Amino acid sequence: MPENIDAIARDAIQHLSLKHAAREKALPKSRAAIRHCANSIRATHRHEFQLAEELTTQAAALIAEMIEDLSNHQDIYYAGFVQDAQKEYTEAVTFAALTRHRALPSAESLSVGWAAYLNGLGEAVGELRRYVLDQLRHDNFEECETFLHYMDDIYAVLISVDFPDAITSGLRRTTDATRGILEKTRGDLTTAVSQAHLQRSMLALQQELKKHQISPES
Repeated sequence: MPENIDAIARDAIQHLSLKHAAREKALPKSRAAIRHCANSIRATHRHEFQLAEELTTQAAALIAEMIEDLSNHQDIYYAGFVQDAQKEYTEAVTFAALTRHRALPSAESLSVGWAAYLNGLGEAVGELRRYVLDQLRHDNFEECETFLHYMDDIYAVLISVDFPDAITSGLRRTTDATRGILEKTRGDLTTAVSQAHLQRSMLALQQELKKHQISPES
């Protein structure tokens, strides 16, 4: 048996134990950050913007802690769960900004990677669709048109990023989903606006007939 075999075993175990401990420390923070972001998105849908901001602030703190926890374990950092948290954080923050007609924060200002940022921005389009449908129920057509433009602008950005999925973390799938959401929302809005125009025209006709005391059957 080589003289140094026991030392090699001890070094390997020590190294992997540190890596395992770092992962176990960071992973729950990723899950908590994702949960905060999901709750923030729900708060934004309810127009509870202060609560939404507080939740994303908590998520940002957890993401920063994960970066510190894994500073010496880059293989674990890029395993995926940190990027998932960054993506959800981006989705929550950009969705809140768009609903309030504010400028979008950059990836640098959020301290997230560009791949996570772009995927999160794409997923924010799905939340914008939900927001548009809520606005449609209240006949806020002008607001809906504005949000549709935001969705279109985001899609234009996503299709301009043409790199392999290994670089963009599957952005092509996100882009394809964004296109489907955009077109479906455009169709729903077009139908709702057409129905509203028809209803207004029928009401105007009824009022005109009533004004001249003409029955619709005559």
